[in-house]
Amino acid sequence: MMTTLLTRLVAVMLLTASCAFGQSIDPFPQPIAATEGVIRVGIAEFATVPQVGGEAARMMLLVNEPGTRRLFVNDMRGPLYTVSYDGKTVTPYVDINAANWGVKVQSQGRERGFQSFALHPEFGRQGARGYGKFYTYTDSSNMTPKPDFVPSGGDNTHDTVLFEWTARNAAAATYDGGPPREVLRIRQPFANHNAGHASFNPLAMSGSADYGLLYFGLADGGSGGDPFNSAQNLGTPFGKILRIDPLGRNSANGKYGIPAANPFVNDNNAQTLGEIYAYGVRNPQRFGWDPKNGNMFLAEIGQNIVEEISQITPGANLGWNTWEASFRFISRTEIRLNERRLDPKVTYPLVEYDHKDPLLGAQVATTGIVVYRGTAIPQLANLVIFGDNPSGEVFYFNADRLPSGGQDAIHRILFNSGGTTRTLMQLIKEKNAGATRADLRFGTGPDNRVFLLNKQDGIVREIVR
Repeated sequence: MMTTLLTRLVAVMLLTASCAFGQSIDPFPQPIAATEGVIRVGIAEFATVPQVGGEAARMMLLVNEPGTRRLFVNDMRGPLYTVSYDGKTVTPYVDINAANWGVKVQSQGRERGFQSFALHPEFGRQGARGYGKFYTYTDSSNMTPKPDFVPSGGDNTHDTVLFEWTARNAAAATYDGGPPREVLRIRQPFANHNAGHASFNPLAMSGSADYGLLYFGLADGGSGGDPFNSAQNLGTPFGKILRIDPLGRNSANGKYGIPAANPFVNDNNAQTLGEIYAYGVRNPQRFGWDPKNGNMFLAEIGQNIVEEISQITPGANLGWNTWEASFRFISRTEIRLNERRLDPKVTYPLVEYDHKDPLLGAQVATTGIVVYRGTAIPQLANLVIFGDNPSGEVFYFNADRLPSGGQDAIHRILFNSGGTTRTLMQLIKEKNAGATRADLRFGTGPDNRVFLLNKQDGIVREIVR
């Protein structure tokens, strides 16, 4: 009798331990609602981006340039295109991987390549300092130049470089400027999760403190679990959201400016990098701003268990690698479910979801972010829109009643097409039956237009009423 009782007690203790520590236990056993709260919108094919080498365009970002009234979209392998507002004309603008530029885009695998680009807010304003200037953020196989930042170890697989390009005529159909100017160079320790999104705050008006400042994300360097503990180290750019003035010159290399308003500029620690805007991130995928109130949101890819959407404020610590989303991080396959949101100094996620949700496939990675404040699509009004990259699922939560973690506030967006309701993945399969993942990205255009990009069929789709 005593032996049996002891055996049961040990079994309960082991089960409790596995619930607290193991990945085998789902942190959110109640799945994302498949039908409750679903919003249905229209979707239309907007434009087709050319193939490269017989393969569909690997689109990463689509943005509006109001000064010249056109959209820009890039391919991860190097091309940058312009698209007319009606989507009928797609024009090659510049291939940053062309031999004459010397950029040498490293685009092997899924995670490396021409990651992002940003058009200076003065790109189309003649006589302004930023006229004709745009920035490309790319992984490069050219490791000859001396890097500005180096990791603590690793294999030194490639460099991530921010370049500045200057067109002579911003309205020209194709780029007519000279070779790019290197702004900063970062040596990467591993081949996975490297660079990320780059953007100017589209809400910042001329004369405001944030005008002309470039935000860009840099992952923790790769491998897994942040092996060099970079994300919590304010002396390295890895695992950070950075903010610089690309037209300034007070940086260590003299090629860009460090804004005086950055949160760590005056922390009285000589080792702290003034470029840091927020820290404690693992793989910052995409960020965006709320046009109504300026809130900044980040979609961040987790390790192997939890994905997260968080709000970014100056100096925010998102917790990695002490925390994976709301949970205490232990290893690549373990979190402590019984240690949740215990540090008041950490910015924890607004919403989060796990890798075992039945709506998603074997691979899970969050992406985003668009805050819709338009009126053309009333179903989307006042919502934060994001998605899951591999599955192509599109989700939302309320922008005016921000949640405080978990996945209860997450609901789906589905698409009415051809008289039926479909997911983005189903739409992609109609064009490419062999597609096994979506590789979803978002784009934005004039008048609050929202676009969906993917790397499987080369089609830019627009969400419509």
